[in-house]
Amino acid sequence: MSLAYSSLRMIASPTLKTFWKLRVSGFEHVPESGPVILAANHLSVADHLFLPVACPRLVFFMAKSDYFVETGAKGRLRGLFMRSVGQIPVERSGGRAALAGLEQARQVILSGKVFGIFPEGTRSVDGRLYRGKTGVTRLALMTGAPVVPVGLIGTDAVQPRGKLLPRAGLEVGVHFGKPLHFRGSDETRRNAREIRAMTDEVMDRIAELTGQETVNAYAVRPDAAASGTPGSAGRSGG
Repeated sequence: MSLAYSSLRMIASPTLKTFWKLRVSGFEHVPESGPVILAANHLSVADHLFLPVACPRLVFFMAKSDYFVETGAKGRLRGLFMRSVGQIPVERSGGRAALAGLEQARQVILSGKVFGIFPEGTRSVDGRLYRGKTGVTRLALMTGAPVVPVGLIGTDAVQPRGKLLPRAGLEVGVHFGKPLHFRGSDETRRNAREIRAMTDEVMDRIAELTGQETVNAYAVRPDAAASGTPGSAGRSGG
């Protein structure tokens, strides 16, 4: 673990356990070493805090690239913080920039680390579980890493969308499921239907852990919906 990440855990872990009732189950399904992909549902910005605290290994995530290039003292400090705790910048506008983020994620996994991904690509606006983007499966096929489904429960109540301050005293669940192992030939990696089916399996396992109602549609970011931008939700998820 990096010094910054270890220090953050030392502060965050007791703080979370003081102000929230953190329930963790199934961590025995996460390998103690070697590459692994944690695929979780996405309810709140608080997911980025509760999931790493529940996992003693350093978890790398993708983060919006804007956070890394902000100007001013506050912006530079935020960028430094994001890098120090293992965040990977990704361009959410898609195209080649998004593919570059996927390649960075692949390198992280191949180096034997834990990579966290939210296949929905963006936070759920209504608490339901939306269709997963296929990036999680593509990464698994490219690296051979197991995919551990993770169910997050209650983080949307802790940090509701649009609220600055979190609500204390609530229960949060982080539940790790049995790992999924995806193997395939070059032909499989090019077969969109097979990749779609594998991704749906990941989402089904997440739904079993959370009990969420599922939606057979991609989640749409509120800002994208307001601007009328089609299909722009969560490109970092694949």
